[in-house]
Amino acid sequence: MYGLVNKAIQDMVCDRFGEETWEEIKKKAQLDVDVFISMDGYPDDVTHRLVKAASEILAISSSEILQAFGEYWVLYTAKEGYGEMMDMAGENLPEFLQNLDSLHARLGLTFPQLQPPSFDCTEIEDDSLNLHYQSTREGLAPMVIGLVKGLGARFNTEVDIKQTSSREQGSDRDEFSIDYKENE
Repeated sequence: MYGLVNKAIQDMVCDRFGEETWEEIKKKAQLDVDVFISMDGYPDDVTHRLVKAASEILAISSSEILQAFGEYWVLYTAKEGYGEMMDMAGENLPEFLQNLDSLHARLGLTFPQLQPPSFDCTEIEDDSLNLHYQSTREGLAPMVIGLVKGLGARFNTEVDIKQTSSREQGSDRDEFSIDYKENE
């Protein structure tokens, strides 16, 4: 994964729990990195070790860490200079979700080694849709829940998301049922 992801994890932990906690997590993850370079690639194992160490230090499940990170990521990337690109991807939650693969394709121009997940929306109605998520990386479905919740906040939309199918339980992809209501 690119350093931008690990840097965002660091910033989230420091914002919410302080620098000392981050240093504990980094030590537990056995990382000897002072600064993550946003545009550099890092082994996926670095991110997984950070999540596992954060889970142990904070006494929060890895799933909860990933979900919190997903919510944080939406705001973080907008703040880190990707807000305009995100604005172009959609004016509301369902439109944005339908354009995620296009957004990732554009990001691939900046991050040439990007291995993005794929998203597909089906059964789209006025207040609900099914989101299909496929990735070469395992174990990140909880992050998708957080991302959708973060996007709900971005679009001032109430979101109820439930995972309906899981790769960890033998399905070929993760699927989510999303009910949403735009706030006025």
